[in-house]
Amino acid sequence: MSVRILQFGTTGQLARELLAQAKDFDVEIATLSRAEADFADPKAVVAQLKAHPADLVVLAAAYTAVDQAESDRELAFTVNAETPGAIARALGADGPALVQISTDYVFAGDKGAPYVEDDATGPLNVYGASKLAGEQAILAACPRALILRTSWVVSSHGKNFVKTMLRAAGEGRTLKVVDDQFGRPTAARDLAGFILAQAGRLAAAKAGDPVFGVHHFANAGEVTWKGFADGIFQIALGKDAPLVASGATADWPAPARRPVRGTLDTGKLETTFGVRLRPWREPLAEIVAELAEKRSAA
Repeated sequence: MSVRILQFGTTGQLARELLAQAKDFDVEIATLSRAEADFADPKAVVAQLKAHPADLVVLAAAYTAVDQAESDRELAFTVNAETPGAIARALGADGPALVQISTDYVFAGDKGAPYVEDDATGPLNVYGASKLAGEQAILAACPRALILRTSWVVSSHGKNFVKTMLRAAGEGRTLKVVDDQFGRPTAARDLAGFILAQAGRLAAAKAGDPVFGVHHFANAGEVTWKGFADGIFQIALGKDAPLVASGATADWPAPARRPVRGTLDTGKLETTFGVRLRPWREPLAEIVAELAEKRSAA
């Protein structure tokens, strides 16, 4: 019997990948857009749970404007913490399992090594604080919840670093990219594929199963943003790859502080679920190919 998934969010990178890949798994996805379930209105969102029976609820909707959140704290906390918490309370111990996507920004980035799930948190910005509050609210109310912290998400959809870099190179712009922030890129396609592949296990698991709780998901390989940009150009442009100059975080003052090294350790997830996370260059090549195909078809 197919796993019934209720997915909040339709336009984000993960949401679009979940929908694109659903046909390859034994699942049935019902989606709710922002117009149908606005996370700025927790009561309206919770009301949708009764109207859409499900075995697994996936929250692919969030407030992700990191810098804007500094001046929009109330909305960021409503969308990223209050509404996910309200959903978790409505599901409780007996309702569908829940998957929430969180972020490496819950960490301060000063550990000096990759972060494991039980390391002390210490967000540097409102966005990270709101996502951490959402984690805490969910875990307090729903024992069958999986929190997936991820980082540097990219795809062939929407706005992301890969598309920004390729556009800048195409415009012939001089390129200078931050070289003192470290992390692990994550392909939305891999994150979506993991969730869909585990949907049956999550839907059937009982409270207390190790599949629940906080896990880290990111493609393998630590890199700086400049190193990531170099990888993008090597794959997309080969010998025509532009020269990328090294920049410092201080060169681009922003309202929200970023962790210097928010790199996520994914060992717990790989052991618990028995999976191997691909090096980031592998899905990056697929993303670059997709983008090239879209340009050719345009």
